[in-house]
Amino acid sequence: MKQPCIAIPKKKGEPARKFLMELDILDKSLKIFSEGDELYLPLERELTPEEFNELPEEARQVDHEFESHEKILKLEDILGFTPGYEIVGDIALIEADEPEAQKVADALLKVHKNVQTVLGAVSAVEGEFRTRRFKVLAGEDRTETVHKDHGFKYKVDLERAYFTPRLSTERQRIVSQIGKEDVVLDMFAGVGPYSIPIARKCKRVIAMDKNPDAIHFLAENVKLNSIENIEVIEGDANEIARKFEGVADHVIMNLPHSADAFLDAAIYVTAPKGIIHYYGMTHEDDLYESSIGLIDAAAKKAGRSIEVVECRTVRSYAPHQYNVCIEVRIN
Repeated sequence: MKQPCIAIPKKKGEPARKFLMELDILDKSLKIFSEGDELYLPLERELTPEEFNELPEEARQVDHEFESHEKILKLEDILGFTPGYEIVGDIALIEADEPEAQKVADALLKVHKNVQTVLGAVSAVEGEFRTRRFKVLAGEDRTETVHKDHGFKYKVDLERAYFTPRLSTERQRIVSQIGKEDVVLDMFAGVGPYSIPIARKCKRVIAMDKNPDAIHFLAENVKLNSIENIEVIEGDANEIARKFEGVADHVIMNLPHSADAFLDAAIYVTAPKGIIHYYGMTHEDDLYESSIGLIDAAAKKAGRSIEVVECRTVRSYAPHQYNVCIEVRIN
C-alpha cells in the first residue's frame, strides 16, 4: 500500500525530519528509506499547502511504498507488568512461587529468543555448597548452560554449583586491580568467574572450592577458556590454605554469608602488603565496622595489622541487607 511521504535530498533530510516530527505527522510505524540521492519520509497524512511551504524548495510530496517497523515485543505487552528475572546463558530464572509464574515463563520464551529454558527456583540458596533447587517451567528440560561474560565462557549446572550474572561489574572491578606479576588465591572459586578472567592478567591463580561439582565445572571452564596458569584444588579453604603461607598478593573471599569463618586462613596465605577482598552480608545500620573488626582481630592474632583500602556496597540483597566488599591491605 502506498503512503503519502516527503521526498527530499539526503543533505536536507534531517531538518525536514525534525520539522515533520514537530508537526507530529511523521509515521513512526514505517521505515524511512533512501533511493539514489533522495530520502523518503513517510507521513500519517498529507501536508497542507502552508505546512509544505515550510520545507526546502527541493522537497516533493509524493506517494510511495514503505516497509513497516517490526514491533519489538516486550514482557509488559504480554503480561501487563514487569517480572523479576535473570538470565544465565540460555536459561532464564524466576521464583517458582511468583504470581502467574507459568505465564511469566511462557512470556520469557517469546520475548527472549536466546532463552531456551525457564527455571523456577523452589528453594533459596541453601546447604553447604550454597546451591538452589529448580523446576522447569518452560522450554528444554535442563539446568546446565554456558554463560558468556566479558569474552569468557562459563559452563555451569545451576542446581549443582552457585552462579550469578549480577556480580559481573564487581568481578571486573577486581580484575582491574590485578598486576601481571601477582599471585591470586580465590578461596571460594565456584565455576571460575573471578579466577578465570584474573588469570589472564596475572602470574598465577590458586582456585579452590569445597563443592566437587563446582570444581568439575571450574576445570572444564579452564580448558574452555584456554587458561594455563590456574591451579584447581578441591577441598576446604581452611585446610588448603596451610599449603600456601604468604604467597598471595590478592585473596578473594567471595562467600558473603560465612567468609568470617575463613579469616585466619586468609591472613595466613596473604603476602606482606597483600590485599584481601572480603565479601559480607551486613545490615544497613552496620555496613562495614563489625566486619572490619573481625578482619582486624584475625590479623592481630597472627601478629599482623591491617590497612583499610576501600569499603563499598556491591548490591542490595534483602530489605535492609547489603552485599558489601571490604578491601584491606595486610601488613
